[in-house]
Amino acid sequence: MKPETLLRIFAGLILICCLTMAHAQEKGYWRASSSTARTITGDVGLADEKLTINAFYSTTMSRARALEAAEVSALFDTDSSSGTSGSLYRLNIPAAKKFQHKNSLCGSEDVHWMVAYAQGNSLQLAFFSGEKPPIFTFDAISNSTDKCGTFSYVR
Repeated sequence: MKPETLLRIFAGLILICCLTMAHAQEKGYWRASSSTARTITGDVGLADEKLTINAFYSTTMSRARALEAAEVSALFDTDSSSGTSGSLYRLNIPAAKKFQHKNSLCGSEDVHWMVAYAQGNSLQLAFFSGEKPPIFTFDAISNSTDKCGTFSYVR
């Protein structure tokens, strides 16, 4: 095999490992740190195919795709040149489901999408209604009627 081919294979394997670790960084138990998280969701847990909210409600979720740093930056206050990524998940949380203080995640709308972004010991989640996946540009996010809210957590 040519050295260039081996180098490309090696670089590809490193990229796959990095993307897998970024996804794995989101997993685990997270304590609510923002006022919206403490008021609505309480603590959360993320597993491969499950989201647990306030230890009393669990729902299945599936990872739709990885988000690039620019997409994460459009949604959360992050540095788009940092090279970090987030994940977009598909899930279904009914509007009738009430959490802490009888709050729902998205008013009278069902939640169909969740974005998770973990950096170090902090996690940010954003929830969206709407059947179609959200578009992650600054203009689309600022004009979105499907964005339900953002929540912050710590380990």
